[in-house]
Amino acid sequence: MLAYDYPILGLFWSMMMFFLWVAWLMLLFNVIIDVFRSKDLGGLAKAGWILLVIVLPLFGVLIYIIARGDKMSERKISDAQANQAEFDSYVRDVASSSSGVADEISKLGELQASGVITAEEFQAQKAKLLA
Repeated sequence: MLAYDYPILGLFWSMMMFFLWVAWLMLLFNVIIDVFRSKDLGGLAKAGWILLVIVLPLFGVLIYIIARGDKMSERKISDAQANQAEFDSYVRDVASSSSGVADEISKLGELQASGVITAEEFQAQKAKLLA
């Protein structure tokens, strides 16, 4: 009743309810995605969890978080670590290939300095490596 006596409190209450609803929707979709990603659940168990979340949405999500929240977080952590390892591998591959070009150019420079190849040949090989 107090919120309707003061319009700013009514606005605050409406915004609070909206943000809680959005947070619950995000949690609901995270639970549904986690049910389908879970490798330790069989088909019947997945169907049961989805049915529980659809029939009793608020309690279904709450029960899922209590029962399987630790495994949900473990899966997210392992996925993040796998993504980071894949990214690190990609960066190492790209960095090694770019340093390989620099090594080749330095070898060509040494060959030019020793007189094995001419300046024109050096420039042609350098252009070929950088292309």
